[in-house]
Amino acid sequence: MTHKPKPIWFSVPNPSSFPNFPLHSSAPLLRRRRRKFRLVESDPKMSISYSPCFQPLKVFSRSNLVRSTGALTLKRCNVVTCMKKSYEDTSLEAKVDFLLDHVKWDDKGLAVAIAQNVDTGAVLMQGFANREALSTTISSHKATFYSRSRSSLWTKGETSNNFINVFDVFLDCDRDSIIYLGKPDGPTCHTGSETCYYTPVDELLKNPEVEKNELALTTLYALESTINQRKAETSSSSNGKPSWTKRLLLDDKLLCSKIREEADELCRTLEQNEANGRTASEMADVLYHAMVLLSLRGVQLEEVMQVLRQRFSKSGIEEKNSRKS
Repeated sequence: MTHKPKPIWFSVPNPSSFPNFPLHSSAPLLRRRRRKFRLVESDPKMSISYSPCFQPLKVFSRSNLVRSTGALTLKRCNVVTCMKKSYEDTSLEAKVDFLLDHVKWDDKGLAVAIAQNVDTGAVLMQGFANREALSTTISSHKATFYSRSRSSLWTKGETSNNFINVFDVFLDCDRDSIIYLGKPDGPTCHTGSETCYYTPVDELLKNPEVEKNELALTTLYALESTINQRKAETSSSSNGKPSWTKRLLLDDKLLCSKIREEADELCRTLEQNEANGRTASEMADVLYHAMVLLSLRGVQLEEVMQVLRQRFSKSGIEEKNSRKS
């Protein structure tokens, strides 16, 4: 006679309070029904391990279950409590192994690995990583890759000392490419360039024989680069009319008065309930004039972003108090 799987019902707290407890495993099958779950087992005497946990989670057999007031409860401990404790007691190594098992490595055991500057957003370089490279990156916080030509691991900076200090690692939606989000100690490219991406395709199409060194920059950093160029030009004589940026760079009082003026106009967009487009326009003016001041003071925008990042874990009150001391 064929054994028909019998569902075991047990009551648990609201599962949303346990974000690390997935409910979509294929074996054993857990089905949501109101705030109850049922565990389908093929043999009423066997113990079943719950696969999504990093270490096997044992669900007690029937001999360890007792019935109380019509609801089935565990004699030893609540099921969800066991699950949570099992997850918390799991070693980091086991968690990393679980993660590595869920990356979609190609047929050579590799995945694309991209290093990105955590403050500027600049794409620093692209390489490949295997299980060991990703595991090493997680444990050492140094961007580590797999060299296909040498068939070995290599850590960026092991020769030049220009390490990429990794703050976080991201997988894409398909889990077949990786981003190392970090801070470089120096130039990333072996040519001495800040990043490996400095050859614009438009320039190559116009003149393939001339390679132009122009870093791929996002909007704010492209603006910063233009302001710095204007600053470099202030030392040379010019017969034409100076640009507005040059005028600001040469006149501290004018620059400071414009920053105050634009900040006031930005506040008025709130006070007078002006259109959102107006707020964006005034904020752009504030940013531009403030960035001219930064250039004049020799402060890079990246330094400002780093300060902001370091404040993420602090409350505003604590941060202000630390400045006073």
